[in-house]
Amino acid sequence: MCSLEARHEKLVEWVGRSLGLSDVRLGRRLSGGNSNVTQLVEHREGRVIVRRPPDNAISASASNGVRREYAMLTAVSDTVRVPKPLAICEDPGVIGQPFIVVDFVDGVSITTSLPPAYEVSAETLNTIGVELIEGIAAAHRLDWRALPLRQPSRSPQDYVIRQIERWTAVRRKDAVRDLPLVEELANWLTERVPKARAAGVLHGDFHLDNTLFAPDRPALAAIIDWELATIGDPMADVGLLLAFWGERLVDSPGFSFVQAVTRQVPGVVSREELATRWADATGFAADDLDFYLVFALWRLATIVEGAFVLYRGGLVDDDYSRGLESDVPALLEEAAVIAGLR
Repeated sequence: MCSLEARHEKLVEWVGRSLGLSDVRLGRRLSGGNSNVTQLVEHREGRVIVRRPPDNAISASASNGVRREYAMLTAVSDTVRVPKPLAICEDPGVIGQPFIVVDFVDGVSITTSLPPAYEVSAETLNTIGVELIEGIAAAHRLDWRALPLRQPSRSPQDYVIRQIERWTAVRRKDAVRDLPLVEELANWLTERVPKARAAGVLHGDFHLDNTLFAPDRPALAAIIDWELATIGDPMADVGLLLAFWGERLVDSPGFSFVQAVTRQVPGVVSREELATRWADATGFAADDLDFYLVFALWRLATIVEGAFVLYRGGLVDDDYSRGLESDVPALLEEAAVIAGLR
């Protein structure tokens, strides 16, 4: 196996040769996310970004996420504000795993506080909310059948029920602690899956943390981190964004840092208003919002519980995985409150 230094040398050589760049050098690893690694690569003409699976990737599906991200960016980049895809490398002889190269976007990641150039006000946060909703709506309203994507083998309209069945089964198989709300909420969701839903491009993990905004004003610069993208029910994206928007519904909520900035000042636009804005932008119905809030919190909890399983098994040990001991039950509890089960 090549040393880390050798892999870095092969990476910068491949990027320079494939894109015709000169003086290519490895920059810093950018923070954010718990899935793909985001690595800055500098060159004489500017900067690009390399996206690759994490160093400690345990599942082969991590490589599929890289490929999925590149395919979706290629399909939507002319219409949606995303980093422009530049190249994909499938040769394991370079760094031992596939990776993609995308254009660098000059933007800031907003988490718990607003950038210094932004006014701290409800008006600023309302603008951010509208930018997020209209930004993802641009993807949702695309005719997915006309995009240069592999057509789904199963009905996109069944996305939600498949997710419920999939993650319920996974949690049954890999249970390391008692989480009765996983089954209770799965039953609640199964009984209430909305009928005749629209299908469209689905980001799969859409919230403020997976976007970049202009450094000097509240304007969306790019939607990033598309490794979970698929064709499915676009309200799933809306549900996740809005589940973390504004005041949370329980004390000590799970992942309290996500979109914490939206709780910085009072008077921020409501979930319902943003959902209506999305419906106006897409022409899709935004009813059954509570269902999608519950689904978003439940799905997130059942997915990230997988990292807690790895922690319990001694395969990972970091602040994120340790924090799931309380974050997962808290997410499920909040979903139960919205569902009227608590």
